[in-house]
Amino acid sequence: MLTGDEAARRALCVLIIEDDAFIGTLYEDVLTEMGHRVCAIETTERGAVAAAARFKPDLMIVDASLRQGSGIAAAQEILRGGFVPHLFVSGDIIGVQERMSGAIVLRKPFLEHELARAIQRALSASPTS
Repeated sequence: MLTGDEAARRALCVLIIEDDAFIGTLYEDVLTEMGHRVCAIETTERGAVAAAARFKPDLMIVDASLRQGSGIAAAQEILRGGFVPHLFVSGDIIGVQERMSGAIVLRKPFLEHELARAIQRALSASPTS
């Protein structure tokens, strides 16, 4: 697992879990500008779990609500296989934190510097936090 300092020095492989493919592409553009690489944009719970197993991302950005399944359930399933730094994007911060205690949640809509700060927090999080 990368520390926050190590991640800051190299591009991260990021899995985006977002039910709206257009929004996922916008996230990809921002992450690319930040120097990271998006390994996949998945729109369903099942697709997200499969992509995480395939790509072994350094970071996951997860929309809490998906049309097919749940981003929270996808993250929980992925994390059963080992810790992956992650953050959620949602309009319902409290709802996410009730389901995933200690979750890092970025309220939609957000600014690029807020995303950068949330990524650093996610990378600094330990598997037990």
